[in-house]
Amino acid sequence: MAGWNRIAAFSSPLPRVGLLLLLLLLTARRSSGRPLEEEACRGSCQPPRPPVVLIPGDLGNQLEAKLDKPSVVHYICYKKTDAFFTLWLNLELLVPVAIDCWIDNIRLIYNTTTHSTSSPPGVDIRVPGFGHTYPLEYLDPSKRSVGMYFFTIVQALVDWGYTRDDDVRGAPYDWRKAPNENKEYFLALQQMIEEMAEKAGGPVVLIAHSMGNMYTLYFLNQQPQAWKDKYIKAFVCLGPPWAGVAKTLRVIISGDNNRIPVISPLKIRSQQRSAVSTSWLLPYAHSWPKDEVLVQTPTTNYTWQDYKQLYSDIGFEDGWLMRQDTEPLVDELTPPGVAVHCLFGSGVDTSEAFRYSDKFPDVEPTVVYGDGDGTVNLRSAVQCRRWVGKQKQPVAVKELPGNEHVNMLLNITTVAYIKNVLFSP
Repeated sequence: MAGWNRIAAFSSPLPRVGLLLLLLLLTARRSSGRPLEEEACRGSCQPPRPPVVLIPGDLGNQLEAKLDKPSVVHYICYKKTDAFFTLWLNLELLVPVAIDCWIDNIRLIYNTTTHSTSSPPGVDIRVPGFGHTYPLEYLDPSKRSVGMYFFTIVQALVDWGYTRDDDVRGAPYDWRKAPNENKEYFLALQQMIEEMAEKAGGPVVLIAHSMGNMYTLYFLNQQPQAWKDKYIKAFVCLGPPWAGVAKTLRVIISGDNNRIPVISPLKIRSQQRSAVSTSWLLPYAHSWPKDEVLVQTPTTNYTWQDYKQLYSDIGFEDGWLMRQDTEPLVDELTPPGVAVHCLFGSGVDTSEAFRYSDKFPDVEPTVVYGDGDGTVNLRSAVQCRRWVGKQKQPVAVKELPGNEHVNMLLNITTVAYIKNVLFSP
């Protein structure tokens, strides 16, 4: 209305033909699909605020399940449900006895012929909220602080003018699987990025955490350079495990309860082994010396060269097949072909090797610690440095001393860095 009031105010001195030409000019500009502001300052205005897509890490978004099972592992377990319910993160299911039901529902079954996985009979698992931020802001839908994940970053974006589920969106996925089993996810991600970029009139910034960085690298490596030039402004990597993580060895050998005392590591081990992404994250040859002992028992030393033997010795031969399926996906660390901002923590005790007693593998190990962020070993996180000079796009690397793997998402330095990426030309 303000524009029409201005036109009326100036109509009397103008000849009728002049007024008609003015109206036609305004109409033509509006029908062109470009805002008047863009026309007025073409070539001199700040670029549009880039849309943001968030890619979570392992365990980094909610999962839901619906049941119609032929049998259950315990009489207290639900055999059938009328609707989907939260499977991850559901704190009520991670307690003694109930956890048996949870493990049986969330585990995967590996097919050695097809080299693919499926849920147990009668279990339907879905990833809720693709394109929305809620599945990765809080892993627990009740929004208890223990499940807070991407909330701080999303809220900061909102404070800067972004709108949830519009120009900042989440890209959750089934993190139990590796990229080779999530092809539909990547098609949906590509489509969402294109739609967001077209709507905003400019490329998208991808912000990934932990294993989400490996997912994002895989995705970018599959795209033509022309597509990346058009649709991606930058790739912000938070806590990236480019060379895998030593902690994964403990997970597949004896299980890891993440210091939750009511959960037995040996009990949860079967579920952790069944997740293909676990074997995908084992340490990689390009960053670990071939003679460095990662796992030690009274009779055997295991390096990365001994993975096949290790899987056999712990009675988990399928794991070796999973590793072979997934190891080639990003092991060459091909540069992503977009501007990279790599942020990682250091100075936090991080599992580096494990020493087992003669009760191997069914016993807790003695842990040898090294440098990292408490989860990702420093030698793994810094591998983004190898891209410097290997691609024409810039590669920025920032070490965050004292930053723990998940807490870096709450860190003021991380948030400030993201803001600078988004609002710099």
